[in-house]
Amino acid sequence: MTRRHIDNARKILISLGLPRAQQNERSALCLLALLDLRPGRKWAEAQNPLIGITPIMDWIRDHYKKTYAPNTRETLRRQTMHQFVDAAIVLYNPDKRDRPVNSPAAVYQIEPSALALLRSFTTKAWQNKLTAYLADRQTLAARYARERKQNLIPVKIAPGAEINLSPGEHSELIRAIIEHFGARFVPGGVLIYAGDTGAKWGYFDAALLSKLGVSVDAHGKMPDVVLYYPERNWLLLVESVTSHGPVGAKRHAELARLFSDSKAGLVYVTAFPSRAVMSRYIGDIAWETEVWCADAPSHLIHFNGERFLGPYEVGD
Repeated sequence: MTRRHIDNARKILISLGLPRAQQNERSALCLLALLDLRPGRKWAEAQNPLIGITPIMDWIRDHYKKTYAPNTRETLRRQTMHQFVDAAIVLYNPDKRDRPVNSPAAVYQIEPSALALLRSFTTKAWQNKLTAYLADRQTLAARYARERKQNLIPVKIAPGAEINLSPGEHSELIRAIIEHFGARFVPGGVLIYAGDTGAKWGYFDAALLSKLGVSVDAHGKMPDVVLYYPERNWLLLVESVTSHGPVGAKRHAELARLFSDSKAGLVYVTAFPSRAVMSRYIGDIAWETEVWCADAPSHLIHFNGERFLGPYEVGD
């Protein structure tokens, strides 16, 4: 029964038109976990629990004796669950649609009409139900895509232009950096890059960065926000701190290497949502950097040096 369930789950994924990369054993086991379909249970007994990635991995280990290493968590999330959500057979955070993308509380659940279909597997009604489901699935996927888009955070990057970032505290701080820090301290500035927890690059003007002498590939660990200040020919490299650390000595060195060919002067900035959060990291902030807090947007804290805001040349 164990092997049969896995094989049937793969057949279902093929029937549903999932890409070849999601027609494997890993995706089949994830589907069984989402249905809580343990060995010995019939498809008609499939359930729709709310379940996260780590619980899915634990469930697979406990019921199908397949152990996935902890470092494969992202593989399951990016190479199986993302595609399940895009195909509208699985809902992402149906209990809290605006939950941050990288939240450890993130959960998935089989979509109701998909559950009804899969409960009919192995019955005479399966083929007709599958035909009806596939005829409606594109409409269903489009509807859920619109719902997901409604939860995105709009960020104004220029008059009449905006981008949308995944929901969450991190994206809210990125919006504050662009709309409030930039407006006050980088007048006439141009957004070059804004990171997103839901996608590696939420916005990236690679052409402008290249003109400034910097080429970054997919492996370059970009700061959360990069702003260009044309009037002074500065690049402001801003880290948004909600759960990870500020621009400390190690991160300062990493960014200096990444932007070593820049024709513009480099300014290193750490942004915090509040001074209370800043107080937890005060001992980690590198000298010759700037600190900005969203709860006091008109103020900037300068960590030593003879200038208030500006780049430092090597040897200064």
